[in-house]
Amino acid sequence: MNKTEIVKNIIKSNDGIAKTADFVAEGLTNYDVANLCKNGYLERIRHGYYQLAAQKYLKEEQMLASLLPESIVCVESALFYYGYSDFSPRQWSIAVPRTFSRTRLHIDSLATKIYYIQPDLFEIGKTSGNYNGVQLAVYDRERTICDCFKYRTKLDSEMFNKALNAYAADKKKNLSNLSNYAKKMRVYKKLTDVMEVLPSG
Repeated sequence: MNKTEIVKNIIKSNDGIAKTADFVAEGLTNYDVANLCKNGYLERIRHGYYQLAAQKYLKEEQMLASLLPESIVCVESALFYYGYSDFSPRQWSIAVPRTFSRTRLHIDSLATKIYYIQPDLFEIGKTSGNYNGVQLAVYDRERTICDCFKYRTKLDSEMFNKALNAYAADKKKNLSNLSNYAKKMRVYKKLTDVMEVLPSG
């Protein structure tokens, strides 16, 4: 099997994106990888990550899962996922811990809006969702609503109000979790003042 075939198989078995280490594990050298890029067979997405150059379109969801597996879909993107917003975000809103390496977030072909979260709050409400066949970590409904209060200044009024009304009418809401998260995230008073006047579904 020649090098291009080996590379093709490696990338295929890694859902379209492979790391330098994946190639090295199969007997290729860094020099081989550099040459395959130079010859237009491989394309570097980010330092140490590659896709086939012929692979014109790789799902953004797959890129997110492969390049930033620690991230959690949040705020605007989570609102859209739960149907609390009609606005399809032009970029992925993702949460990462405050200590996360900034250089890892530079991905030319993926538009992201980053929320840096303090470590003790990062895992609150983390769950997973199916995005076009790709499993991604996403904050649950209650964490997403708490985030609306935490990042109130980053959301326009229409999006904020629609999200709260949609949540209030949602049969899947969990008010016990909402209250619990809000206390931990220190938005409890703001949240209760607003939520008390909303019609509940």
